[in-house]
Amino acid sequence: MADPYPECALAAVGEKRQQFGSRFLSDPARVFHHNAWDNVEWSEEQAAAAERKVRENSTQRVCQEKQVDYEVNAHKYWNEFYKIHENGFFKDRHWLFTEFPELAPSQNQNHLNDLLPENKRSKVPQCRSNEDGPGLQIEEQHKCSSNSLGHKMQMPPVEENVTQKLSHLEICVDEFPGSSATYRILEVGCGVGNTVFPILQTNNDPGLFVYCCDFSSTAVELVQTNSAYDPCRCFAFVHDLCDEDKSYPVPRDSLDIIILIFVLSAVVPDKMQKAINRLSRLLKPGGLMLLRDYGRYDMAQLRFKKGQCLSENFYVRGDGTRVYFFTQDELDTLFTTAGLEKVQNLVDRRLQVNRGKQLTMYRVWIQCKYRKPLLSGTG
Repeated sequence: MADPYPECALAAVGEKRQQFGSRFLSDPARVFHHNAWDNVEWSEEQAAAAERKVRENSTQRVCQEKQVDYEVNAHKYWNEFYKIHENGFFKDRHWLFTEFPELAPSQNQNHLNDLLPENKRSKVPQCRSNEDGPGLQIEEQHKCSSNSLGHKMQMPPVEENVTQKLSHLEICVDEFPGSSATYRILEVGCGVGNTVFPILQTNNDPGLFVYCCDFSSTAVELVQTNSAYDPCRCFAFVHDLCDEDKSYPVPRDSLDIIILIFVLSAVVPDKMQKAINRLSRLLKPGGLMLLRDYGRYDMAQLRFKKGQCLSENFYVRGDGTRVYFFTQDELDTLFTTAGLEKVQNLVDRRLQVNRGKQLTMYRVWIQCKYRKPLLSGTG
């Protein structure tokens, strides 16, 4: 999924900054001297005004008939979103390596591999280069054997992955896309690849394999047709994280990192817990789930008009896509109920500035890291 209010002011490509930034507004008269200010404290009056605004825009709810339409046809609304914006609207999230250093090359070397016995460690994958051209067939790492059929099943070519259904596959422990990798990352809600491609371009670890999926087949097609997409290092597929009948193309306990960037907020609140539960089962012991999403009273929530509220803190945008605004406690409950342990759960309050129009915009995001406990007896 994508953030229709992207974090454009976080950092330019290649710009280094401390976590959550280090530019503080000590003199209000200087507010328009920079494009953004970090760790902005809200006054009691500002917090009260935000609460009043949310009460006001929540008084009139969307009718039940329309709510059913937004749920049943959610994929259509997201497909239309990506058809309009394609891949020229959002900037690559190079800030990821500052906020989530676990994704940087130096961090994943021997991360969980050191926790495993020697005979359990996977070999570095051997795969053809993307120089073979866009029509190359997916190699052995993209095959999965089916015990019931008694033969190996060839996964469809990349071009067909947009519409493929993975629910019928029997995911085998030793043979699945990226099975020979030593470090596996999954991004759920990958959009057009603004997270995936910076990871692939920055992290040259030969043992790295990245999975990415999105609810929108249009978004996945844009990822697969991007010149930076390398099927030897990445596997993009269409997936609805709320569909309990669809499985992920990896076995349980196989992933080192799962990334959720502005995606959980697009899910109906009463479906969030089961979605996180299923993802948690995919993590290796010691694996991390990383999240960044909308916080309560973010500018985007305050901008909604009456008649756009679906339920408490859950809204529909003008284009039919939906968004929820979290508190830290809500996210903590979701992750801990799924059996994960808190590493980080922080609020990022930032003041973004439009110096040309002399406008101030208060953003509220929540950033989380939760770890799957190590197996008993593991160091």
